[in-house]
Amino acid sequence: MSRTLTTLLLALALPVLLGACGFQLRGAASSTGLPEDWRQLYLATANPNSEFSRDLQARFSANGIEWVERSEAAYILELGPERFRQRNLSLNSEARAAEFELTMQASFAVRAPDGSLAMEPANAVIVKQMENDPRNVVGKAEEIRILQREMRAELSQQILRRIGFHAAAR
Repeated sequence: MSRTLTTLLLALALPVLLGACGFQLRGAASSTGLPEDWRQLYLATANPNSEFSRDLQARFSANGIEWVERSEAAYILELGPERFRQRNLSLNSEARAAEFELTMQASFAVRAPDGSLAMEPANAVIVKQMENDPRNVVGKAEEIRILQREMRAELSQQILRRIGFHAAAR
C-alpha cells in the first residue's frame, strides 16, 4: 500500500516540479510568443504555392497566426525563395562522394502596413550532413527528398521562433 501511495505521489509531483522550473514541450501553448497585434499577417512571396510557402503558412496557422488580406494585415511577412545547396564533404577511396552537406536557407523580413521595416531582413539557415552510398543512387535521392522536407519544416519553425522572439522583445 505504501509503495502504491509513494508512486502516486511521485507521479503527481513530477509534472508540478517540471512546470515550476519553466519546462514546456516545444510547440506547447503559445510557443510563438507573438503579441495579439502580431497575429494577423499577410504573406508576400514570389511563389505562394511552393512547398516551402505552404509549409510555412501551415506551421504559422498551427501556432495561432491568421493569414489575412494585405489591407487587413497588422504586419507583412516578406519571404524570399528557399535555396537548397548540396556539396561534397568527403570522398571515398574511389574518389566518389562519401558524405554530403545539405544547406537550405531563406531570407525574410517583416514590414508594417505603412511599408516601414518592423523586423530587419534576416536569413534562416538549416545545415545537415548525410552519408552517401554510391551503389544506392535511387535510395539516396529519396533520402535527400525526405531531408529536404524535414529541412523546410525546420526552416519554417526557425522563422516563426525568430519573429516571435523579435515581437516579444519590442
